[in-house]
Amino acid sequence: MREYHNPVLLHPSVEALVKNKEGIYVDCTFGGGGHSCLILEKLNSEGKLFAFDQDSDAYNNQIEDPRFTLIPQNFRYLKNFLRFYKIENVDGILADLGVSSHQFDVPERGFSTRFEGPLDMRMNIQQSLTAKEVLHTYSEEQLKEIFYLYGELQRPGKIAHLIVENREEKELETTGDLKQIFDKIIPQYKQNKFYAQLFQALRIEVNDELNALKELLVQSYDLLMPGGVLVFISYHSLEDRLVKKFLKTGLFEGEPERDIYGNWNKPFDLVSSKAIIPDEDEINDNPRARSAKMRIAIKR
Repeated sequence: MREYHNPVLLHPSVEALVKNKEGIYVDCTFGGGGHSCLILEKLNSEGKLFAFDQDSDAYNNQIEDPRFTLIPQNFRYLKNFLRFYKIENVDGILADLGVSSHQFDVPERGFSTRFEGPLDMRMNIQQSLTAKEVLHTYSEEQLKEIFYLYGELQRPGKIAHLIVENREEKELETTGDLKQIFDKIIPQYKQNKFYAQLFQALRIEVNDELNALKELLVQSYDLLMPGGVLVFISYHSLEDRLVKKFLKTGLFEGEPERDIYGNWNKPFDLVSSKAIIPDEDEINDNPRARSAKMRIAIKR
């Protein structure tokens, strides 16, 4: 399992999640199965675990256990598929967001800034939209918007203009082709951060990640029984802001309506007012844990 993905905050997340050994739980991001295996260890013979993953590579990590069901779908379809299995309410939901170690480490997937690979970045290889198509078919204004919103890049208009200018002269096929546009412009000491933000913006657009996350959060609230636990681990500020706002207010934008006393009905009780982060030992063991933030909430 470790070779595929080293799960972040493994024990704290599962300890917080599983409060009922006979309960029904959901792992929204199965990946290498690290979280799922530990959840199953906490359940008795009556417990059930459903896991989701849209990446077909994850199916190789299938767990042979009568209590376990792996659903090969995006977690945005959580409610529909649980209803198919006649599940109306669950005791807990966990989501470890972002890209798995396996996806980063396979150059052919195009997620990594370290390796040259095709401009793909699809988590579900059955879908048609790829990073190459985004780079070649989006207008300069559309590219500017995703670099600004999803990459939080400085001068997103300039970045979009350079891509449009270069794609007219040469087809962009690989991550190396994309980086070549900026290698001589971006100072070397800034390149790692710049490419991380650039690739993040493209990946979020290709996979519609933020909209999928919003759908998951809303459905999670509907599915959780009172006292049910929600555990979300995120790796960049865009995800974390959405999770934090929804857990506090049940909304993604604006402020909730208040009663005459100035109070609003909070959907969850937060286990901690601040995000939980990995300790130094975990970060040393797994540097990708450095940016992780975990938020835990209990449905009222």
